[in-house]
Amino acid sequence: MSAFRLQQLKSHILFESKIAAMSGSPSPLTTHVLNTALGVPGTNVTLRLYQQDTSTDVWQLITTGTTNDDGRCPGLITQEQFKAGVYKLHFETSQYWASMGQTSFYPYVEIVFTITDPGQKYHVPLLVSRFSYSTYRGS
Repeated sequence: MSAFRLQQLKSHILFESKIAAMSGSPSPLTTHVLNTALGVPGTNVTLRLYQQDTSTDVWQLITTGTTNDDGRCPGLITQEQFKAGVYKLHFETSQYWASMGQTSFYPYVEIVFTITDPGQKYHVPLLVSRFSYSTYRGS
């Protein structure tokens, strides 16, 4: 592994530790955008987190954010806010690709998922290229 990559990993670990210390506890829900076309983090991607109201099926906005230099958006939701239910992460992918002078087939990506045990940690990464995307439940 190159010295540069090791330094990136070290700074990332220290950064995440600072975030956890500042917030009291790390977010139980995390995300990470990876630009698979270039093999780099998806930086400056605007995203929104919603929870679906069980009585009306209306999406309630919880927070907005922008991914950092590592493609992450720390502090999405507190443990107190995190309840069982249906959530949606909305990523503004068209704006991301436009910022690099490129177009994208998908103007945005929405990932809808169900939380059954809010005591667990959930990681929902987004892997993107201009013409495809994928996701999975990480840990």
